[in-house]
Amino acid sequence: MPKHINYKERRNFAKKAEEFKKFQERIGHHFQNEKLLYQAFTHSSYVNEHRKKPYEDNERLEFLGDAVLELTISQFLYKKYPMMSEGELTKLRAAIVCEPSLVSFANALSFGTLVLLGKGEEMTGGRTRPALLADVFEAFIGALFLDQGLDAVIRFLDDFVIPKINEGAFSHVMDFKSQLQEHVQRDTKGVLEYKILQERGPAHNREFISTVSLDGVVYGTGSGRSKKEAEQHAAQEALSKLQQMNK
Repeated sequence: MPKHINYKERRNFAKKAEEFKKFQERIGHHFQNEKLLYQAFTHSSYVNEHRKKPYEDNERLEFLGDAVLELTISQFLYKKYPMMSEGELTKLRAAIVCEPSLVSFANALSFGTLVLLGKGEEMTGGRTRPALLADVFEAFIGALFLDQGLDAVIRFLDDFVIPKINEGAFSHVMDFKSQLQEHVQRDTKGVLEYKILQERGPAHNREFISTVSLDGVVYGTGSGRSKKEAEQHAAQEALSKLQQMNK
């Protein structure tokens, strides 16, 4: 606990320390240097209101965490999608590390409740401000990297970020038709054929149902607001089935 703080601050600090303790238990990572953890959640507005106290904001950790996050996500995508082009990998990574995605990761772990904010920032809704939450997530990654190294960051992402990727949260930016074509050409051989089985709904709210078959055998069915979207979803299902069969 920092020295030279009054009773009220000591009480608040003790309460926050308990919150951080529970947070570390919840995520399964216990910091060796808890100053790094506190710094990751310290906004510049808090530091500005406590200039005489030994607090540091999270901006430098955010800078580091941004780079670490890009590296670890890039490594994961490179290994998981061997058929993706450089352009497709870049597009997918950008979707994963963009502000809305980082905010969703932060909210899932209740990062907003832990942030140390100045009174002004608190009163104007800073605790739920997207840019602030995205910055805190990056700062946390930076702090974890400094405290425990790259392997710890990868374990954290494996627990709280990678499952969302595997569940298809970012499939809207992935070209599954190209991946399926490459997979067939490389591992399976044969002829792919897409068919639109059904169109339903009014013109302003159309839904298409598509299948994709390999040498006459249907491997995937998908729906979408356009023929292209339906075919992408069908290709995604087919790719998953064929990859499982080839294991």
